[in-house]
Amino acid sequence: MTPPDVVVAIVTYKSADLTVACIRSIEVERAASKLAISVVVVDNVSGDAPAIAQSIADNHWGSWVRLVVAPKNGGFAYGNNVAIREAAQMGPPRYCHLLNPDTELRSGAIDTLVSFLDQNRSVGIAGSSFENLDGSDWPIAFLFPTLLSEVEAGFQTGLVSRILSRWVVARQMSKNAERIDWVPGASMMVRWTVVEKIGGLDENYFLYFEETDFCHRSSQAGFQTWYVPASRVMHIAGQSTKVTERDAKVKRLPAYWFESRRRFFATTYGLRYAMATDLAALAAHGLGLLKRLLLGRGHEAVPHFMRDLWTYSVLRPANRPAAVKDSVGLDGGVRKVRASNG
Repeated sequence: MTPPDVVVAIVTYKSADLTVACIRSIEVERAASKLAISVVVVDNVSGDAPAIAQSIADNHWGSWVRLVVAPKNGGFAYGNNVAIREAAQMGPPRYCHLLNPDTELRSGAIDTLVSFLDQNRSVGIAGSSFENLDGSDWPIAFLFPTLLSEVEAGFQTGLVSRILSRWVVARQMSKNAERIDWVPGASMMVRWTVVEKIGGLDENYFLYFEETDFCHRSSQAGFQTWYVPASRVMHIAGQSTKVTERDAKVKRLPAYWFESRRRFFATTYGLRYAMATDLAALAAHGLGLLKRLLLGRGHEAVPHFMRDLWTYSVLRPANRPAAVKDSVGLDGGVRKVRASNG
């Protein structure tokens, strides 16, 4: 069997209707493309599988869509690694496209990313631009978080933000392709040689920071990451977790967000740097909260942020082992599965 050019990995959790709509948009892409495109849908034990299986059967998608029920709900990284293992059994492909279930491809979205990667061999990861459900632009990509970016995020005052502008994580992107530190896993095309070299995603991240970590490890291995706005994807942000809903009321962040943040800083920069970052972040957020309260804008602050940051901080010795524990789902997962399939 000839390996596909692209395997699209969709991890769903209680998003059956959105997943089916996403597959429909891929069907349109396949019909217009010369690429061989397959899809692996992974249900993270949410109960979505029967409805998705019925849609696959009703629409005669079975020749190019595989549905896998994960053994457990291990999070976004875990589910994508399940899909990557399935992709390895299919050839493997030249590219693996991580795609959220709450997305729909616009015309040529996959072809554009593949063409860009084909023409730029030093690039290992390429990300799409996004539009909101109403069609408005969301042209954002990201720098890696640092101590100074945490300080800026805490203060969020005009003077501090201007001084630290080069370290602000979220970047407003232009309409041209640009090199960037990391792109959202909602639409991330990965060259298969990146998977071969660094493995899959780190399953210690249940949700959030896993794509940041993946792009960082890819960069350390010599691959570039680019934002490619000509590839356009509609994304209804936050439909599964309700944490990243755009224009929604500020909500308390879940424990796994703080655990993922802690792991990223500790494994990327080391424990001492992570501890210094937490000290700086606590001080900056404290002063930022005081400023908001004095201005009568306390409602703009993330509820209980400082308390939660301290609860999960590496400043507390009990949290350090979890922050730096061995990676899961990397060499011991994807690479061994691929080797066992020749």
